[in-house]
Amino acid sequence: TGLFSCGKSEKQCFSAGDQRSPLRCSQKYRFFDSLKGTSQDVPCFGRRMNMDFLEIANARQSCRSYEENRAVEPEKLEKVLEAARLAPSACNGQPYVLTVCTGEKAKEVALLTRGMGGMNKFAVQAPVCVVISEGAYNRTAALGAKVKGNDYRSIDIGIMTAYLTAEATAQGLSTCILGWLDDEKIRAAIGTNSATRLVITLGYAREDEKLREKKRKDLGELVTFIG
Repeated sequence: TGLFSCGKSEKQCFSAGDQRSPLRCSQKYRFFDSLKGTSQDVPCFGRRMNMDFLEIANARQSCRSYEENRAVEPEKLEKVLEAARLAPSACNGQPYVLTVCTGEKAKEVALLTRGMGGMNKFAVQAPVCVVISEGAYNRTAALGAKVKGNDYRSIDIGIMTAYLTAEATAQGLSTCILGWLDDEKIRAAIGTNSATRLVITLGYAREDEKLREKKRKDLGELVTFIG
């Protein structure tokens, strides 16, 4: 049991034994069945407030179809950015800068992620584009990166991006992480000299954006136990 964000109890929304968790906020809500790995849109109110992280990991996917005219609420955007701020980094250096683009600026940046054969053409649908630019190392991280020859900045950017997109999913939002982009033109568009590493589209998925089956390597291909 538990309360939803609207204040209704779980029993008011579900029959006994139903394990589905709503992940979207609209007139119909998308429920992810963590047992079956499927989702469907059903009438309900609110979003489960105690989502398991594996539910988030299963539900998060690259979204390429957004509701263009539906804005992201400021309070949700703030929570997504707060999650990014809390992400761990080497020597707590946080060597990155986030630029949040909305309106025409979001569309301008989105156009600068297009590639061959119409790659990323969907990005202009997203009401928000978050540009992730390189930031400076702090002294200890810079020393460690030089001595060990390890690109801590790229690792830190990856961790922060995972935090950001996971919280977006928890807030009922969808994302896509874009690495194909025009660095120089994006720098000019947002007024920075820092290298652009990623652009993240953010918004509400369209109703026809269905949850896809995850295609991942088996644990046996990824994990080795020793001892």
